Amino acid sequence: MVMPGLTQNGIFYSNRGLPSLSMSVSIPAISPGDPIRVSASTYLAWKRCPDSANARLQGRYGPDSKPAFLGSLAHRIFSRHLSVGPIASADFVQACREEIGSSTLNNKLASLELRPSALAGVIEEVRSLYERFVNLPDDGFEGTEVDLAHEQGEDLELVGTVDAVYVEDAGGHRLVDWKTGELGQPEDQLLFYALLWALGHDEVPAYVEAVSVRTGERYRTVPTTADVNRVAGEIAELVNQIRDAWRDSARLERHGGPWCVYCPILQECDEGKSAEALLS
Repeated sequence: MVMPGLTQNGIFYSNRGLPSLSMSVSIPAISPGDPIRVSASTYLAWKRCPDSANARLQGRYGPDSKPAFLGSLAHRIFSRHLSVGPIASADFVQACREEIGSSTLNNKLASLELRPSALAGVIEEVRSLYERFVNLPDDGFEGTEVDLAHEQGEDLELVGTVDAVYVEDAGGHRLVDWKTGELGQPEDQLLFYALLWALGHDEVPAYVEAVSVRTGERYRTVPTTADVNRVAGEIAELVNQIRDAWRDSARLERHGGPWCVYCPILQECDEGKSAEALLS
């Protein structure tokens, strides 16, 4: 057994206690209002820049990007491998084209206006990621692209999709999120999934984990009841802030950072423009 706070085999175990044996998870009371659907990406956007999340909830999204397209295609290929089996090298390009044609990636491909040579380069990058992915252990694998959802009354829905779910030998489940770039700081996203899992399964996951297929980095943490209830409280705060802004036609706080480059309100945001200028 690896004690939290230590690193073994390239995995960082966060400094947390073991999960509580009694599970009491709930979302605090929220103010009534128009229906809101909160995803993991909306929650992360709100943590970084509340007004960006506000824009997303009003149907405003940033431009598609080649890195996002590559990441989405890689995730489709990883899921195909887990659900169907290994993809032969000779069949890889066709498999990628099938995944593009059968998903929203087809629309993103059109908006990016990728030339055939550029698309071929993307597919080869995905192939490189896949060759790393197939070396990852799959012991205890239970499901891929597992949709999670929770309805809080008639006006709030939480949604998320976990890349893979595994059953642990010692009991409980491990939720895994694949990253196709740098690992970054995945804890908020992982705990959002842990909250959804707890609300739908009456148990806190044994572990939540992020794995960078590109770099080999891993982050694993043992979520506790306190962790997921903290996230539930932040979700309630998010909803109340958004509804207050809608009611008063007000703007929420804006914070600049690396996330601004694909923000839907970048062109009207001085903070975002300043951040983009500094980073470029």
